[in-house]
Amino acid sequence: MSLTGTAFFYTLIIATLVAMAGTLVLWGRVQGPQWLRWVSRVAMIAACQLTAISVVAVWINNANGLYTSWADLFGEQQPISVPVAAADNGMNIQFAADRAGFQRAHFFGKASKLTGEALVWVPPQYNEPQYAHYDFPVITLLSGYPGSPWSWIGGGDVPNSLSGMMANGTLQPSILVIPEISPSGTNTDCTDVGVNKNATWLAKDVPSMIKNQFRVMNNPHAWGLVGYSTGGYCAPKLALEYPTVYGSAVGLSPDDFRGDPTIVKDKKILAAENPLALAKKATSADVSILIATTKSDRFSTPANAQALYHAIKWPVQMPEPIVLNDGGHNWNTWKSLYPVVFPWLSQQLMAPQPVATTPSPSPSTVVKADAVSKLVTTNAVLTGRSRG
Repeated sequence: MSLTGTAFFYTLIIATLVAMAGTLVLWGRVQGPQWLRWVSRVAMIAACQLTAISVVAVWINNANGLYTSWADLFGEQQPISVPVAAADNGMNIQFAADRAGFQRAHFFGKASKLTGEALVWVPPQYNEPQYAHYDFPVITLLSGYPGSPWSWIGGGDVPNSLSGMMANGTLQPSILVIPEISPSGTNTDCTDVGVNKNATWLAKDVPSMIKNQFRVMNNPHAWGLVGYSTGGYCAPKLALEYPTVYGSAVGLSPDDFRGDPTIVKDKKILAAENPLALAKKATSADVSILIATTKSDRFSTPANAQALYHAIKWPVQMPEPIVLNDGGHNWNTWKSLYPVVFPWLSQQLMAPQPVATTPSPSPSTVVKADAVSKLVTTNAVLTGRSRG
């Protein structure tokens, strides 16, 4: 029975109900010595608690994609070679077939000295004969913390939700990459802190691995970031800090852009590398950023989004933040924003290009607010101007 399957989840619910009912029925009917009656009743209570806790644990796991199988839970998965039509680069990265058509790579990052995982999904066009000599854009998806790359699959319905957009033309055919955001095991909000070089991992090691293993464009305007919660903080931060790697970023319900001193305890690093500080000194960063949140999200307030909007300076481009009237800090809210934010991102990304004729970098497309507003759902508030 699958760890993440519906059958297993409902089996646990039924087991919980049976344990509770059995306890109620048998509580006064236990016979034997007093010590045996006590032991039996303690066992009944333990059975109720164990089954109830199991239901909650499985629900949390399924919602956040923490473990995808029993083998994953117990660390028994072994990597297998999966053909990915990689470039001729001499690297020997092992990929394991994972859920939802993704491939999983466990590798060592030379720049960060960290070892972590990344999930990779290629669009159908990647393996079609007419695209055999094309390079593709890349969308890097960043999870929250705590969370995992599988959160985008289990909670965000990726790639299904995005492959449909690629099929109908609202999203460029793109390679999806979902890396660990804290391979060091310590959350640093995608910041290099001592040996925990999580920013270097995301901005150097992961892109380097993808460029070496897949046909992708070596152009920042072909590389975009989308993150939620902590990942929503990281996406604009990385684009502002590494504009030669990532040319566009979307932050969904981002954490406080001032940074969290309980996470990055070095005051100098926090003051210099939070998104607000990076925005003020990004005088040559040709990147585009979009932020979305809701009026009722206490973890990601509209004021936080506005703070980054007002800190942005030319040449960075940022439309007025999207603010939904309703919605919490959850996947229902973030998925409702897909029809808005991913078409916006698609307009920033370069389309797949023939390998031999890849154009030189060009300025990123500035999406006017009136164009963005056509995409926004009726409960979104988006005023008509871009800030430069």
